[in-house]
Amino acid sequence: MKIQSVNRGEARTVTWRGKKVKTGIFKYPVDGGIFLGTEDVVDDAVVDRKYHGGIDMAVYAYSATHYPYWKVQFPKSDWSLGMFGENLTIEGLDESAIHIGSIYQVGEAQIQVCQPRQPCFKLGIRFGTQSVLKKYINSSYSGIYFRVMKPGLVNVGDELNLLSTEPNAPTVAEVFSLMYHKKETDTGRIENAIQCLFLPQGVREMIWETQYGK
Repeated sequence: MKIQSVNRGEARTVTWRGKKVKTGIFKYPVDGGIFLGTEDVVDDAVVDRKYHGGIDMAVYAYSATHYPYWKVQFPKSDWSLGMFGENLTIEGLDESAIHIGSIYQVGEAQIQVCQPRQPCFKLGIRFGTQSVLKKYINSSYSGIYFRVMKPGLVNVGDELNLLSTEPNAPTVAEVFSLMYHKKETDTGRIENAIQCLFLPQGVREMIWETQYGK
C-alpha cells in the first residue's frame, strides 16, 4: 500500500437546506507532505470533533482503488483526490483485509487501525447529492480512521509497512457491516467485534444496538 495523495482543507461555510453549515470536508492534495499529530493533521480543518479528529479519529485514509467505482456512480460530481474528506489517499487500501488494531509504519509516523468512517450529510455536500450516503453505507468502502501512535511527517510515495497485526480482531469491513446492517447470524462474529478493545466504546455500542436492539 502506497500513499498516492496527501490532503488538507480549510473550513468552509456552505448552505444546506437553507442553513449555513461549516465543514472541513473539502480537502485537496498538497505538496510537501502532511504532519500526523496525535489528534489531527497539522493545519487541517476539523470542524465537528464528534465525528472527526481526536485520538480515535486522528487521520482518515481512503483507498484510491475505490475511486473508479464511485466515479461511475457519480460522474457529475466535482472529482479530485481528497473527495471523501480523507487526509491520505492510499493505493490498495482494502477494508476487507485490514484488521482493527493493526499498526503500520508510514513515513515518520506509526498509525493504528481504529474504526471505519461513519458518513454524514457533509459527504453528500461534497458530492453534490445526498444519495451518496445510502450507497456508501451499502458498500464495504468505508475508509479507515487511524490512531497516531507516533506523530510524524508523511508524503506521497510513502508505503504502509505492517509492524503488527491482530488476526483475531474483526476487519474494518466486518465492523462497518455490523454497524449498519442487521443481517449477521453468526453471534460469534458479533461478539468478537463488541469485545474488541481496539474499537472505541461508541462503535461497540452501535454494533450492539444494530444487532441486538429492537
